[in-house]
Amino acid sequence: MDAAHRPCTARWWWEPKTKTAIIESANVIGLAMLPSGKFHPFELDTFGLGAVIRAAAAKGARRCFIGIGGSATNDGGFGMARALGWKFFDAEDRVIERWTDLHRLIRVRTPKSRKWFDEIVVAVDVQNPLLGVRGATRVYGPQKGLKSSDLAAAEKNLRVLARICSGGLRPSLRRSQSAATMPGSGAAGGLGFGLHTFLGAKLEPGVDLFARFSKLDAHLRSAKLVITGEGRLDKSTLMGKGVGEMARRCRRLKIPCVALGGQLSESAELKKVFTGVFDLTQLASKENAKAKAGFWLERLAEHVAARCELL
Repeated sequence: MDAAHRPCTARWWWEPKTKTAIIESANVIGLAMLPSGKFHPFELDTFGLGAVIRAAAAKGARRCFIGIGGSATNDGGFGMARALGWKFFDAEDRVIERWTDLHRLIRVRTPKSRKWFDEIVVAVDVQNPLLGVRGATRVYGPQKGLKSSDLAAAEKNLRVLARICSGGLRPSLRRSQSAATMPGSGAAGGLGFGLHTFLGAKLEPGVDLFARFSKLDAHLRSAKLVITGEGRLDKSTLMGKGVGEMARRCRRLKIPCVALGGQLSESAELKKVFTGVFDLTQLASKENAKAKAGFWLERLAEHVAARCELL
């Protein structure tokens, strides 16, 4: 677990003598940190991220900037909330400690201390809501190891969490009814929902934050070609992720944008936004591409470079 405690120099974010914590949640609860196929999302939660948030506040940070995405979790921020002192109870007044038991949730008890920072901004990588066919569980759960037979139970647990939190908290804390449908609430397995509901965080598209800090549009205007990419290029690429949003910015500025990926699906939809989309499995088998990703990425780049004049 690690969190960077350093001031951000972006003009709108900085104030003298104000400490800002910058936390990358993927470094704490990220899917890439786990051995492939060894852990099921039912066995994991966001408790560790809550511990990092506590540590940041203990260091004197008054503002917190949290990047979410790429998580191995699907608990709606339940574990994080527990780490920050929230208590969850069933009908027999037993404490619920696993997010897979949230279907039994009846009431929530708020902690004595709820104000960890003066301001919390969350950079979300997608715009999906918490629930439904475009929600955290059904769109991203399978990428984390949820099977089709797991989806209904996982969705029910998050649905009960959202319902109880919207009706069971005192009025000043009833954020979750709207939070469940808020764009980005489904990011990182519903962590966007949890951060807004339990910490009052503001959700903002990560690509917009990055663009503002880096003056991205100014850089793009001097570019002749943009190359971007991610591990898997599919329909979720166009749901608010940085790669898809980069392509949309390029399209508005009439700049060619090429995407490279490990795997590719829904290519017809992607080609409406990108100038070209290419993946490693065009040159190698899926197994070989995974085993030697760096090698095949170089070969793919050479392949694309040879075709750039045709784009």
